[in-house]
Amino acid sequence: MTNPLPRVVAALAAIVVLNDSAYIIAEWEQAVVTQFGRPVGSPVVDAGLHFKLPFIQRVRRFEKRILNWDGYPNQIPTKDKKYIMVDTTARWRVVDPLLFLQTVQNEAGARMRLDGILDAATRDTISSHNLVEAVRNSNKILDDLKAAAKAGRDAAPGGEDEVVGEIDAVGVGRESLSGMIIERGKAGLKEFGIELIDVQLRHISYETSVEAKVYERMISERQRIAQKIRSVGLGERSKIQGKISKDLQKIESEAYREAQNIQGQADAKAIRIYAQAMNADPSFYEFVRTLEAYKKGIPSGTKLILSTDNRFLDLMRKR
Repeated sequence: MTNPLPRVVAALAAIVVLNDSAYIIAEWEQAVVTQFGRPVGSPVVDAGLHFKLPFIQRVRRFEKRILNWDGYPNQIPTKDKKYIMVDTTARWRVVDPLLFLQTVQNEAGARMRLDGILDAATRDTISSHNLVEAVRNSNKILDDLKAAAKAGRDAAPGGEDEVVGEIDAVGVGRESLSGMIIERGKAGLKEFGIELIDVQLRHISYETSVEAKVYERMISERQRIAQKIRSVGLGERSKIQGKISKDLQKIESEAYREAQNIQGQADAKAIRIYAQAMNADPSFYEFVRTLEAYKKGIPSGTKLILSTDNRFLDLMRKR
């Protein structure tokens, strides 16, 4: 009977060899094959099943996805000598796994490089600009204040310059500073096979010892600006109310003049009708006017004692 042991051993050996020679790269991975610690061939960036020499070659895997970096908050002086704590965050990824392996070896080594390069780029950028560039991104607040002051400049001449004069204008802005940090960081990280995608100034704060004083000054400045804006608004309100009063007087005057004109025309027409009626039949006119005199001169319930020859009773005697 044939001994089956050699066949079993051969099958197991084949399975072990096949298992060590085949490897799978996931969609989010890329790899470099090394032989005795040295890279062999081109980086493997396509997902799927791949093969290598068993036992003597190893697979070094690296992330293909975007990775996160969080900096350490550092105290940095701005150009206008304001000391602030700046906390940054960044997004990066490995774009050249072979160069990445040869220079920084792994993500831990990459983060050490990121710490040095991005912290230096952030410090150089912040210290080259004033504080207002780091905390504001645009001059929208100035534009809004100018628009408010411009609306009331007739009521308060010079108000526009007075309102915005105490607020510093932004020349670069926070997003532009982030762009400068990205450009500086890209130049330094390119030699490590790393692509820097984005850097953001996540948090900016003052030193604890001066934070309360700075906030008090900011509140005081904003209160003065608000008061000036309110003054401009009150002046504008007075101007509008004055215009409304003037327009109302004009409307009332025109309406009174028109009413008097209509009343005059009506009176003239009434006089003309009366004149026409009198000319057409004077006796009838006298009759109507006498009846009106009776109606107005003798109210209901009135008792009169008149002589028979009183002219007021002529019409009754004629009847």
